[in-house]
Amino acid sequence: MTLALDVLTLLTTILCAILLLRAFHNVRKSLLLWSGLCFIGLSAATLLRIFDLRIFLATDLYSYRLGVTAISMALLLYGLIWESQ
Repeated sequence: MTLALDVLTLLTTILCAILLLRAFHNVRKSLLLWSGLCFIGLSAATLLRIFDLRIFLATDLYSYRLGVTAISMALLLYGLIWESQ
């Protein structure tokens, strides 16, 4: 059951990234770009979570997951600050 939830979370974040980047391609607002890049990073973090908890049971990928998530949030924060100026 939790694997299905993890896969649904991954698919949702990928779909959000695709929709945001497609909207950026049409409208050319920079906040859409930064949000799309954030969701790409969150998709990567979700994929790392699946690998960490389901596939590579002997290794610990927790710090990598946190690093990817922190970089993703930093991209979104940078975009929010850039857009406000």
